[in-house]
This record gives sequence, structure tokens and C-alpha cells, in this order.
Amino acid sequence: MRHQLSFACEGATLAASLDAAASGTGLLIVSGGNEIRSGAHRGMAMLAARIAEAGHPVFRFDRRGIGDSEGANDGFESSGPDIAAAIAAFREAAPHVTHIVAFGNCDAASALLLHQPLALDGLIVANPWTYDSDGEESDAPALPPASAIRARYLSRLKDPRSLLRLFKGEVDLRKLFRGLSALKQPPQQRAPDSLADRIDATLAELLCPATILLATDDRTAQAFIESCGPSLAYIEKNPSTLRVERLASASHSFAGDDGEWLAQRILAVLAAQASAIA
Repeated sequence: MRHQLSFACEGATLAASLDAAASGTGLLIVSGGNEIRSGAHRGMAMLAARIAEAGHPVFRFDRRGIGDSEGANDGFESSGPDIAAAIAAFREAAPHVTHIVAFGNCDAASALLLHQPLALDGLIVANPWTYDSDGEESDAPALPPASAIRARYLSRLKDPRSLLRLFKGEVDLRKLFRGLSALKQPPQQRAPDSLADRIDATLAELLCPATILLATDDRTAQAFIESCGPSLAYIEKNPSTLRVERLASASHSFAGDDGEWLAQRILAVLAAQASAIA
């Protein structure tokens, strides 16, 4: 059953939703960008229902200045107090919940990483945002890293159907030339305090188990892979409290059939957390 409730955060009243369930291990969903707690095309609301149906309570909320919540929207980098207040509100609304795992996609994933330590028992972060500009304000989508562009075009050159589309004039040449031009640009040096550097540093200091989910054909995930490649390579060769799982998809929000892949990965983490405390 879904309940609507509210809680306080630094003088503002924030709106929240709780999908009730019996398990003592719950999921906190942090929305990305300026999305309300229901998510893009109600994706997070449907995910919450799916997880709750499997037995785990789910708490979602609108951060300050978003959706039904009061206050000023200062972006994901200022959302630490919102997340902390949501964790406390989740525990109060569902007293039987003893362990909480948080999930966030895009800049919500970055927020969960940046604002550690939080009173959480696990993290699931998907396609973390590593660009230093606000993706919500950009009219043109960011290009993927040059390595990703090279890999994509190489795969297309090997695909007879892609070559046939090119010869038949079915390829957008403007997009093609824009992508190819990015290969000529030298890699930009990151500032020492860039978002990518801060996230990369956080990966080495996490105090709770974390799972990183990547849709490998998504531009945001590709930028994360490019920025934090050495850390990811080390994690995958030396798995301990950090794990990386990849899905060959371009769906940034895990839409359509990819939604079940996402739900299964989240349920696996929740089940592992529940069995660890049993």
C-alpha cells in the first residue's frame, strides 16, 4: 500500500511517498535531475511498486524546491541535508526497517556518493553524472568521450546494415560529422576539484557496500567510465564492498525491458543485505 506523507528539512516541508512492505530492509529512492519523486514517465513510482511487491518497503521524496516540496532548489550538490532528513523520515514512518539501501540514477547517484557518509547500509548508483555543468540546463546533449565514439563507429563500420543506411542517405550527416569532429579534439584536463575527481576519490573511501550499475551505451555512463576508468578496473579485478554491473543499453533511465534488469539488480542487493542481518 502506498502512503503520502511529509517531513521537515532545514525549515522546509518535503513531500514523500512510502510503499509499505514487511521486510526490515528498505529502499530509499533519490530522484535525479529536477524530476519529481515519481520519476521520468512514472518510472520510479513503478519501480517502487515492483520492489514493494517483492516485500521491501520503498521511500521516495521530492527534495527542496522540487515537486510538492517547499524551499529553494539548489541542485544535487546541495541535497545532502535532504537525503539525511529522508533517511530519518523513512525510519520514523516504517519503524520495523532496520537497514536502508539507497538507489539513485544520474546526478542522484552522484549526490549519494558526494554526500557520504550517510546513515545507510548500502548504495546502488546508476550512470553517475560526472560533467561539471548542469545537464538540466544544457540545450545540446553532451557528447560521449572520444573512446566511446571510436568504439561506436568501429562497431557500425563492421555492421552491413549501418553501411547500407549510410549509402541510402538514411544517416543524419550533421550528427555524424559532429561525432567525428569530437575525435579530433584533445582531451580536456580536469580541474583538481572537478566533479569527476571528487566522485573518483569518493569511490576509494566508501564506508558501506555499493553496487554501480552502468548502461554502457548511455552517454552519461560512458563519461563516468572515461573519468573513473582506473577505479572501475581496480574494483572489477578486486571486488570487495564495491561491485560493477553493466548492461548493453543506451537507456539512461532503464526504460522498457531494461526496467526489469534494474529491478532484479536492486532486489539482489536488498536480498543480500537482508540475509546478512538474518
